[in-house]
Parts: sequence; C-alpha cells; structure tokens
Amino acid sequence: MDKKTTLGFVLIGIVLMIWMWQQAPPPATQVAGTQDSLQQRTLPAKDSLVEQRAPAAKVAEPAAPADSLGRFFAGRETGAEKVITIKTDLYTAEITTKGGLLRKWELANFKTWDKHPVQLVDYDGGGDLSVLFTSTDGRLINTRELYFECAYTPWQSVELKGDEKFTVELSVRAGTAGRLIKRLTFENGKYSFDCDFVFRGMDSVVSNFEYEILWERGLRYAEENSVDESSYAMAYAYSGGELAEVDATKPGEAVKEDINGATNWVATRSKYFLVALLADEGSTQGAYLEGHRSQLADKGEMETYSIALKMPFRGGKEESSHISVYAGPLDYDIVKSYGRNLQETMNLGAAWIIRPISEYVMIPLFTLLHSFIPNYGIVIIVFSIIIKIALHPLTRSSMRSMKRMQALSPLLSEVKAKYKDNPEKMNQQVMNLYKEYGINPAAGCLPLLLQMPILFALWAVLRSSIDLRQAGFAGWIQDLSIPDTVLTLPFTVPFFGITMVSGVALAMGVTMFVQQKMSTTDPRQKAMIWMMPILMTLIFNNLPSGLNLYYFVFNILSIGQQMWINKQHGDEPLRKVDPKKRNTGIMAKLTKDMPKMR
Repeated sequence: MDKKTTLGFVLIGIVLMIWMWQQAPPPATQVAGTQDSLQQRTLPAKDSLVEQRAPAAKVAEPAAPADSLGRFFAGRETGAEKVITIKTDLYTAEITTKGGLLRKWELANFKTWDKHPVQLVDYDGGGDLSVLFTSTDGRLINTRELYFECAYTPWQSVELKGDEKFTVELSVRAGTAGRLIKRLTFENGKYSFDCDFVFRGMDSVVSNFEYEILWERGLRYAEENSVDESSYAMAYAYSGGELAEVDATKPGEAVKEDINGATNWVATRSKYFLVALLADEGSTQGAYLEGHRSQLADKGEMETYSIALKMPFRGGKEESSHISVYAGPLDYDIVKSYGRNLQETMNLGAAWIIRPISEYVMIPLFTLLHSFIPNYGIVIIVFSIIIKIALHPLTRSSMRSMKRMQALSPLLSEVKAKYKDNPEKMNQQVMNLYKEYGINPAAGCLPLLLQMPILFALWAVLRSSIDLRQAGFAGWIQDLSIPDTVLTLPFTVPFFGITMVSGVALAMGVTMFVQQKMSTTDPRQKAMIWMMPILMTLIFNNLPSGLNLYYFVFNILSIGQQMWINKQHGDEPLRKVDPKKRNTGIMAKLTKDMPKMR
C-alpha cells in the first residue's frame, strides 16, 4: 500500500472507531441486591419532576388529603381495594380499584437478565393509566388518588383462551350525579388492550374543556446494565406525521415537550420494551411528554418518562373517548402490524441510509434465515457468508489492485526520490504511473466504504432486535446482544471504560492483525500492523458479541480470499495498460487536469 491508500484506511478506521466509541454501550453496571431491589426504583417527589399545571401529566403522591379533592371527590380517597387478574397466552395483568389502575403487566415469554418474569408496570408506585383534569371548584384531580367501584369479587381471576375477550368496568362517583367510567377490554393473543373512558353527568365537574389520559411512571428496567438501558429510554409523540422525542440526559433536570394539535400516539420505551397510548384518528388535541434521569447505586442510572394524550371535553351530559394501549416487546414485525408507525421508536440507524438497510435488508434476511436456522449465532455466520459472497467481485478487484500497488511501490519510490524538490512534478509523474499501469489507488478503500453502511445497520439491528436478546450461540456466548466475557479485569482501562475481556472481540482483533500483516509490505507502515487491530479490539470489546462474531467470520473469509488471490495472481507480472485504453477512466481525467492544478 502507498501512503494515500494507507491514509484512506486510517481515515476510514478513525471514522469507524469514533462512531463505535460514541455508540458503544457502557460496561455492565450491576446494582447490588436481588432483582426485586433492582426493580424497586421509585420516582422523585412530584414537585421535583413536574410543575403544577392544569391539566398536565404529573406524578401524584400516593394519597391525597380530602380537602385537596374538593366537593366533588371528597371521601373518594379511601375505600376497599379489589384486584382483578386477567391471564392470557402473552401476559398476566392485574387491575386494582385503588386508582382504577393497571398495576401489573407481566410478560409470559420474556425474562429479566436474572431470569425473573419481565414486569413492565411500576408496581411499587401503584400502577399506571389514569385520568387528569381540573374540576370546576379549582382542584387538580388525578384519578389515581381515588378509589373506584366495581362489581367483581376481590382477587377474581379470569383466564382467556383462543380469541376470547374480557371487559373490566370500573367507575368513580363525582358529587351526587356525575360518574367517570373506565372500561378495559382484554383479548387473548394481543399485547394491546382497549380502554374506554365515559364521562356521565360530568358537565358541571370538568373545567377547561380538556382532560388527559396518562401513563406517568415509565417502564421498569429488565436488563443488567442500567446505564446501557437508559441510553435507549425515551418518550415519543407522533403528531402530524412527525415524531417528537424527549430524552432526559442530565440527572435531576426534567425535560418536557408540550404538543398542541391532533396526535396519533404517545409512547415510552426501555431497551427492548414499549408502552404506547394509541388514540383514534382525530380524537386528540395534543400530547405531553416529560422525562427525568436519576442516579442509582454503583454508578447506575434510570430514566423515567411521563406520557399523556390531551383529550377534548365539550361539556356534554355524556362524553366518551377510546384508546388502545400497547405494552409489549419492541419486536419490529409486531409493532409494525399495528399500522401506526410504532416502528419509528426503534433505533435502526440514520434514516437517510442506515435505517432502510436495517428495515428492508437486515431484518427480513435475519427473519428468513432464522425460519430454518434456530441458532442466531449460526444465522449471523451464514449472514456474513452471504455478505461476503455479495461483495466478492468488488473485494477481489480491490485485493488485486492492492497487489498491483505493492508491485508498483518501487517505481513510485524512485519517482518520489527523483522529484522530491518539485512536489507538483512528482504528483504529475505519480499520476502518470497510475495511468500507465491502469491502477486506481483508491480501489482498495472502496469495498470497506461500501461495507460500512452494512456494518452500521447490522450494529443497529443487533443492539435493537429483541430476537437476539438472551439468544445464545455456543460455549460462553449466551447472549448475542451484549458483550461476551472471558475474563474480568481487576481494573478499568482508561478512556475505553473496559472492565472485562471479550473473547470474540479478541479473536476478531487477531484476524485483523493477520489481514494487516498480509496486506502491508512497506517497512515504514509496520506500525499500522499493530495499531489498527489493537485500537479496533479495544473499541469492539464493549460491543454486542453478535456483531463481533459477524466481523470475525467476515475477516476469516477475507483472509481465505486473500490467500486464494495470492495463489492465483501472486506471480502475475506488472503490465502496462494498452495506450488506447489510457485515455479513459478516472485516472485519465485526473492526469489530464493535473497540469492545470496550482
């Protein structure tokens, strides 16, 4: 390789390293205690998270004094709690009359990092899904503070099979004539349920012609690395065909987004799970998002988001609204099946180039391969072979060009030595040599440039796809979505934050060293043989083992391809190009314009 080719590789490597370093998950931060203690994370007091507004998403205290409820709801702050359990093939839900909340949503097919069932709702905070409005006597009413009535027996349990449905109806009285009714309809086989709110005789109770439907305590975490999971946690509102995002990045500082206008849905996510409030078309008049980041023990972090749909209240004797609530995995096919663009909440890369590759190539191809290959590690290996075959013609041309560059190196050295005092003449003669022998010095970089979008898209899919969550491969690699560990270090590597050694990343670094050794012949570039593999190994050490597995296999295939090309063309002499063909191509254009350059 000459200096320009080396510079190209260095620049590509720097871009790749900076991007990977910025996107790499932090080392695992394990919060002391059991999973129960991990999940018992409470929000800050309401005044530190959201300001008083009417109506607006706010976190209410567990109990409200009677005088704060005003004349319509005084006495509703106490009552007998009843819990109704609904069990389906996909989840177990609990509804409580204390606030009329969904207090439990336990997924049947997913486990936390330490093998407990994934529970999405903030159980310790009492649950979620309430209504907020201002009463005509000036009180800010959050229905989570009220006890509802229902006709069910305490701890009644319902199990749904096939396509069965079940509706839970809760109601709370307002004054002597008003009543707020809440109906939750569950259907087996779906991660969503329908929710109807009926305001009967509430025309003299609700003021400001607006109320809000809230999900205010976010999602419980399910992964070991809380810092990594927090890097994915966000809140969204889809309004007017555009996605608004809220991301709490600074501890103790709330971030807010108040949206006016028809809103299709609001949502909040963790790394692999999503809760979304889906409104009927044209039924809303805005949304509210708020997020807060807090510090946990052992340098952990947690982000909690409040989301709300603003609903119009027209002052009628009876008014109602309907939403659907999705609470389940961030599975691309599942969320896309709702036809509401919920897949926009998934981190699949930059929209202009990476995301299309992720959505229309990576995910479909992975799904197809997994339909007959149960092990995702083998799927990644087969995928790397497919990509290598697809890039073979270009890579073969690149490798042959690099060998010709190596053969041309002595002639280039002679020209540079002869014209070292005349840089312009030297550059012209170098270009003439390239033209004379038909060599494009940038050809060696092109396959790597073309592979980078594929690598970035694969990186995005491996980090975002719930299919790879806890999907093992072989031996010590039991989760392809996180780094694998073969050795835990008693110290932290500065700058990179490395606390363990990834076996697959180390193997990938070895293959990179072999590649560099095979392609670098200039003694002045020996530092590159060691520098790039070491740096890339450090960068890739904290990346998902699935990504490192792909790159390791791809490098092995590249080494085999290089050996084959060396065998086929190793003794091929350096030949000049037919003079008739020298006046075409990019090098001809460059040399033609060279005398004009100043």
